[in-house]
Amino acid sequence: MRTVAVVGASLAGLSAARSLRNRGYDGRLVVIGDEAHRPYDRPPLSKEFLAGAIGEADLALERDDEELAAEWVLGVRATGLDSTERAIRLADGREVRADGVVIATGAAARTLPGTEGLAGVHVLRTLDDARALRDELARGGRLVVIGGGFIGAEVASTARALGLDVTVVEAAPTPLAGPLGEAMGRVLSGLHADHGVRLLCGAGVKGLGGERRVDSVLLEDGRGVPADIVVVGVGARPCVDWLQGSGVALDNGVKCGADGRTSLAGVVAVGDCANWYDPRVGIHRRVEHWTGALERPDAAVATLLAHGATAPGTPRPPYFWSDQYGVKIQFVGHAAGADSVTVEEGATEDRSFLAVYRRAGRPVAVLGMNQPRLFTRWRKQLATEAS
Repeated sequence: MRTVAVVGASLAGLSAARSLRNRGYDGRLVVIGDEAHRPYDRPPLSKEFLAGAIGEADLALERDDEELAAEWVLGVRATGLDSTERAIRLADGREVRADGVVIATGAAARTLPGTEGLAGVHVLRTLDDARALRDELARGGRLVVIGGGFIGAEVASTARALGLDVTVVEAAPTPLAGPLGEAMGRVLSGLHADHGVRLLCGAGVKGLGGERRVDSVLLEDGRGVPADIVVVGVGARPCVDWLQGSGVALDNGVKCGADGRTSLAGVVAVGDCANWYDPRVGIHRRVEHWTGALERPDAAVATLLAHGATAPGTPRPPYFWSDQYGVKIQFVGHAAGADSVTVEEGATEDRSFLAVYRRAGRPVAVLGMNQPRLFTRWRKQLATEAS
């Protein structure tokens, strides 16, 4: 291959670029990103950066001595992929021709329809999002977070530590029941009450009040929740619209094999936009976690450089962590399909425990709260059993 283009300049794209060089690729390398920023770390955006504890320089993912010999095309988004011409079309009219393509365009935060232009309403996905929200939180007031997932909970935790009055509105009966199951979702949601944050569950949002600036969140049951600031944390959608008509199969993102290969030869996908096949359970999964964006690109790059001739391996079980209200939360595996969950160490009421999810007696997932050492041992065990 004379030219490889990586479309997406966040962690997954940077990891792919690194893997290309580490595996001996010495041809032209073009990295395309729709943001003007060099690759940066996203997890701190909802925590340390939002709290003002670290600055933008601390988010940099590239090492000071790192030289990838890449052409960086930043601040312009990809609008199309011409598989016949092997060309990536850009919004400014340019084209980048490439023999190999790594799709790493990630995902975008979902918004509430009809809230465009209403001041005080935020999502949190990018550095620019975090800058705007940090400035607002510094002024204090009443914050309403719509969505009780991990991002919403982290924002609530950070804002509460900054002294804001915080309410979390969650449409489901139990926050985090999807990734963690009902029982453990209830345990984690208890952290909000522990720290004086109001949690309204089973509450759908009808709309937002206010003319030029938001002043309330209107619930479907008729209630109104006063708000000076609103953060919408209702998930993300994969950024794959630009691939329509390209021949790349799409299904909740880019549909991939267990090694990132797509339906088009010479094209692989990684990161939040990639719906990889999981041979352990025989289905495709889109893994939106930091470790997936760090680890999986190497397998995809190996496939790309071998022109698809490599045998797909088994991806490591997905792992993620969250810091909320001073509690370190770690999770590995898949809770869906587990028929039991048992606390193996500690106690849930102490907010320090380790729980193991099992299916037919076999561990399939592990959750830890303030149990990093024991969790690490279980994580290694789960990875060994999965390989």
